[in-house]
Amino acid sequence: MLNTFGIVSGMSREGNCWDNAVAESFFGSLKIERVFFATYKTRDEAKKDITDYIEMFYNCRRRYSYLGYVSPKKI
Repeated sequence: MLNTFGIVSGMSREGNCWDNAVAESFFGSLKIERVFFATYKTRDEAKKDITDYIEMFYNCRRRYSYLGYVSPKKI
C-alpha cells in the first residue's frame, strides 16, 4: 500500500524493534526526569522548560551509562 502512494516506510522490517529505540529512550527520560513533575500554565512555558532540559541538562550534565556514567561534556 505504501508503494501505491509513493511512500517510503520508516521502519526496516516487521518485528525489528530497534529503529526507534533512541527516540523512545529520550522521550522516556524527558517524561520521567522533567515533564511528569511539572505543571505548565502555557504551551510557551512548557516549550521553554523542555528546551532548558534538553540544552542545559540532557546534553550537558546528564550521566550516560554507555559513556561510563559521565556526561558528554566531561569526555
